[in-house]
Amino acid sequence: MNLPLNDADEKKIHLEEVIRRIKDLPTLPAVAQEMLNNLDDDDASLDAICEKVALDQALAAKTLRLANSSFYGANSKVVTIQQAVSMLGMKSVKNLIRISIVANSFPSTQCEGFDYTGFWRHSVATAICAELVSRKLQLKHDFAFTAGLLHDIGRLVLVTRFPTEYARVLQYRAAHQCELLKAEQEVLGADHVIAGFVLAMHWQFSDAIQDAIRGHHEPDDPSLNSVAAIVHVANAIVHALDLAQDEYELVPLISQFAWDSIALTENELHEIFRETELRFEGLDQIVI
Repeated sequence: MNLPLNDADEKKIHLEEVIRRIKDLPTLPAVAQEMLNNLDDDDASLDAICEKVALDQALAAKTLRLANSSFYGANSKVVTIQQAVSMLGMKSVKNLIRISIVANSFPSTQCEGFDYTGFWRHSVATAICAELVSRKLQLKHDFAFTAGLLHDIGRLVLVTRFPTEYARVLQYRAAHQCELLKAEQEVLGADHVIAGFVLAMHWQFSDAIQDAIRGHHEPDDPSLNSVAAIVHVANAIVHALDLAQDEYELVPLISQFAWDSIALTENELHEIFRETELRFEGLDQIVI
């Protein structure tokens, strides 16, 4: 079904309506919120991580599947969560938990033209890349993974709360060959940045995560947490790698402020490109 792209003002939604529909979303379950916060604790024990995985059947299955995948090359079949976590390492399992929490926090919906698989491919790849950039800067890379994973969460807000309107956004992008952010602003009058920021406040994410969401396209505000610049650069790198396999992929310009602030060398950049692709390949068929 093709939706009309004219009379744009009539199709636009107001920020107040975005906020109201976000508030209609259930709050992030306390257990999920606690898990997201505690996963950034470097002192979390192996037993504690195993307990969290065991509480979620789907997550447990993905963990075992990843441990038994050819990417990790297990010599014998891994059959217990403890074995899987020991083999994969706490970092990989924490990342699986993060992905599972976010993916399960939105109701399913039908939005014509929206590629859920492509969305998650981009989000997971950005998380991986942000973690790698953060490690190069000797910053807390677990935290950067979460920020990268959540940077586009506003798109899920708009898709699930305004599916008909968002289908027009996707048509506009295809017709005008423009960036998705511009299409959202032209058709809706609101975009995934503001929607994601409002959701982050509603779900009581940390100030730094809120900064990463609202600053991932425009990170130049010096008051933003430094993770905003990291996610901004990681987002552009992943678009350049086309890991989402999106036929309308456009690589956004990188802010000079963000680029200067992370100051990657050419060799470091090439290493991040290669490692992002390698690690993404290991997760792609398992969790997406």
